[in-house]
Amino acid sequence: MKSKGGAILRLLLLCGCSIFICDIIYYFVDHVCNGTFVDWFMAHYMYEHYDIYGGKEMFVREPFWPRIKGLLTAALFAASVLLAVIVFTASYFRAKAERKKTVTEISGEIQNYMRQNGGGQDIFKKEYAEVFAQMSEIRSMMQQHEQILKEEAARKNDMITYLAHDLKTPLTSVLGYLSLLAEVPDMPAEQKARYVNIALDKAQRLEKLINEFFDITRYNLQQAELEEEEIDLSYMLVQMTDEFYPLLNAHGNTVNLQTNENILIRGDPVKLARVFNNILKNAIAYSYRETVIDVWTECEENEVRICFRNRGKTIPARKLDFIFKKFFRLDEARTSDTGGAGLGLAIAKEIVSLHGGTITAESAEELTTFCVSLPSGGLEKHE
Repeated sequence: MKSKGGAILRLLLLCGCSIFICDIIYYFVDHVCNGTFVDWFMAHYMYEHYDIYGGKEMFVREPFWPRIKGLLTAALFAASVLLAVIVFTASYFRAKAERKKTVTEISGEIQNYMRQNGGGQDIFKKEYAEVFAQMSEIRSMMQQHEQILKEEAARKNDMITYLAHDLKTPLTSVLGYLSLLAEVPDMPAEQKARYVNIALDKAQRLEKLINEFFDITRYNLQQAELEEEEIDLSYMLVQMTDEFYPLLNAHGNTVNLQTNENILIRGDPVKLARVFNNILKNAIAYSYRETVIDVWTECEENEVRICFRNRGKTIPARKLDFIFKKFFRLDEARTSDTGGAGLGLAIAKEIVSLHGGTITAESAEELTTFCVSLPSGGLEKHE
């Protein structure tokens, strides 16, 4: 009903404008340009001649109808163009006002909806049902992200608290044994060597905890940007296994590396090396002693896959879903030497994603496998 009344009002307004314009044209022609217009019209659209009426010769003026028809046609065309311009202009400004009104109305309804904790369907009009559905989805996603951030913040705070507490224990031991060595200079060599080894072990533990603090800080502050170049993937993996020899030896593990020679890919060598280091370090930490860790590559048409498999306790399926979350550790006990701040795999996943790849984990029958898949753009194989 309201829409019909508005249409009638707009039609009346348009008619009134048209009549007003016609009056202006009439006044201009009939009063302002009276003599000039008549002279012009007589010269172009009238002609004079002598004719005989009632037996008498008379001087007659008659319209030149072909020209007058052309004039009327031109006038009608001009009036139509003018009317079209008026209608278009009025429609444009009306549509602009309607859009502004609609945007303002939707904006107000969205603000009211976002202020509410739940429901909110009655806030939106029926014609905005699609907007309500989209806003519901957006708010749901925001709430999920907010919950994830809260959980990450809670895990981070717990981790920092644990680390701060754990720093005291090795530091106290280091200071204690060094004090004993300083107070008893003539201590037997065997006992002195034992105290030095204990102090060194505790100092290394302290260094590891400090490095965990640095990992947390770097993860939050750094802006990850790739510095891509050509990488010899095979050489990188060989070099990595060589660098991990002391840690592998200490744990009694060995690496069985199977890879083709000269696999060239494009990527950030520093960041990809960190990915592989984190995965191998994780495999060593959670593998059984005196077991083999298998590392191999698979080259396909569209991707190259790098896999790490170790034998150890099976990771429960419920924990596999969270293994790449920030500050998540498989072993919850801080007394365990396995794992770190729970950032290694989260950082690895982020770096792989920056390269356009994926990282997955599977665990069954005491075999855990991590696979990194990278796109083969720029991949070359040399036999």
